[in-house]
Amino acid sequence: MPDDQPTDSAADGLTRLRAIMRALRDPETGCPWDIEQDFASIAPYTIEEAYEVADAIERAAWDDLRGELGDLLLQVVFHAQIADDHGLFGFDDVANAISDKMVARHPHVFGDESRDKSAEQQTRDWEAVKAAERAAAAETGTLDGVALGLPALMRAVKLQKRAARVGFDWPESGQVLDKLVEEARELREANMSRHIEEEFGDLLFVMANLARHMKVDPEAALRRANAKFTRRFERIEALLAAQGRTPAESDLAEMDALWNRAKAEEKSA
Repeated sequence: MPDDQPTDSAADGLTRLRAIMRALRDPETGCPWDIEQDFASIAPYTIEEAYEVADAIERAAWDDLRGELGDLLLQVVFHAQIADDHGLFGFDDVANAISDKMVARHPHVFGDESRDKSAEQQTRDWEAVKAAERAAAAETGTLDGVALGLPALMRAVKLQKRAARVGFDWPESGQVLDKLVEEARELREANMSRHIEEEFGDLLFVMANLARHMKVDPEAALRRANAKFTRRFERIEALLAAQGRTPAESDLAEMDALWNRAKAEEKSA
């Protein structure tokens, strides 16, 4: 067991968590599963925990949010410990790097610039600072630095935002809607599986662009649509169960009618 005592609840929260992770990763006395992990094996859990944080916020489940934020924090500590074990960097390096970045990107708070700016101006300033950081990192292309590992829908929006900064964008959402109709027509006309996937991807990409123009977060919109579908389908199951039946013992026409009933009930609630 390392000198620090990870089971000591009197220690401050972050110190205790880091001590626990060091103990779990100890080559001689740690947990075999934790010792075997690397960046790649942990990355899917990191993404999953971030989505569970978003889910708790969506549900306004604040007790759940506390736990989910802890799960996400564990992921950061885990990655930092793996890096430390390999002599790459440590947790303090991670914390200091983001602290330096936040100070540099907020000169109106930590520097001499005036705080008397609109939110829009602050956003423009933020983007200018990020552009300078990308240039310093030799990211000269407009789309450089948009992470490949992002969910595809989120990455589509980020790519489109980057292109829009240099003028490659439709000025109005109506033009995006026209493009949406065009892509839907091309999908209908596609008759080869390879082309179907390509045209479907084009349609999704335009939908992401439309969301950006309408200032809608497509990930959040789809999460809410998923939640609505789940809620209404569960109501269909409940109505059928009251008759001693399951959806498999029903048909589309009946379930569609029950769907409309569930929809009407929600609107009248």
